[in-house]
Amino acid sequence: MDQTIPSEIRTEEELEELLSRPSEQLVASLRSIDGDITILGVGGKMGPTLARMAKRAAPEKRVIGVARFSEPGLKEKLQGWDIETVECDLLDRKAVDGLERTENVVFMAGRKFGSEGNESLTWAMNVHVPAIVAEAFVQSRIAVFSTACVYPFVDIAGQGAREDLPLDPPGEYANSCVGRERMFEHFSRVHGARVSLIRLSYAIDMRYGVLHDVARAVLAGEPVQVSSGHCNVIWQGDANDIALQSLAQAGTPPFVLNLSGPELVSVRRLAQKFGERFGRTPVFEGEEQGKAWIVDTSLQQSLHGYPSVPLPRLIDWTAKWMQGGGKSLDKPTHFEVRDGKY
Repeated sequence: MDQTIPSEIRTEEELEELLSRPSEQLVASLRSIDGDITILGVGGKMGPTLARMAKRAAPEKRVIGVARFSEPGLKEKLQGWDIETVECDLLDRKAVDGLERTENVVFMAGRKFGSEGNESLTWAMNVHVPAIVAEAFVQSRIAVFSTACVYPFVDIAGQGAREDLPLDPPGEYANSCVGRERMFEHFSRVHGARVSLIRLSYAIDMRYGVLHDVARAVLAGEPVQVSSGHCNVIWQGDANDIALQSLAQAGTPPFVLNLSGPELVSVRRLAQKFGERFGRTPVFEGEEQGKAWIVDTSLQQSLHGYPSVPLPRLIDWTAKWMQGGGKSLDKPTHFEVRDGKY
């Protein structure tokens, strides 16, 4: 990413430009691999800026965004960034079979919120769709967005879950995410698909994320839940950048990488910092537990170094964004949930 990091983000245009700035390492990484890039599930929170980043890093490559495009104006925004758009329901095998077979695929589709009470759709989206996609794109490099929720809770006094920790999470949603990984792993091991599995833990965009959720609660005088009192977070621009670089690392069996910031973030201390900025005394609810969904990012740091935007800057940006009345996507992370019911 460009080393000129602003002290404040004032508009959505500035935010999306910054979120989509590619690093020199990403430019070199995409140059090292052949072929165009298809992004499946481009309509989610991270998809548009990841697609824009890919195009900025490799303007000579076609970048194709695939989604149902239920959000008004999104298709036109992507097209304005020179990203091709294709409407497709990934649950429709015939529709997926009709997609162009590019050499590189980023898989971002999935279902989390609304899972409770409609578990069958969650399993269809998180397990059946990956099987359809992995079979259809078996000749492609595939970077798969996964989640740290595939791990069990681990001791906050340790280093966090490493990539080789056995997957034994709580709740149906998290187990369906294990199923997503297993489908891609199956097609990698049995059919030779080149895959990278990216276990992301809480990307930060000023409009949503753990920092946004905590800041909003403090500003509104609402209780901050601290039962899940610790987590890892990372600037979404860094998460996009590293995920795209993982295309070059896709292999058989899959390459697996935890993706987040290296710090163990205390939710209580985070709320206190926002309280200092806002002139508010945070209200807390619950009591910190000794285990949490936290990850060890040693492998990520050995490959990519420290994230380009440090945690204090993310906190400062979020505080200024909230104080300035910046937009919210109104999509809480529900970071406090411990039983896996979303």
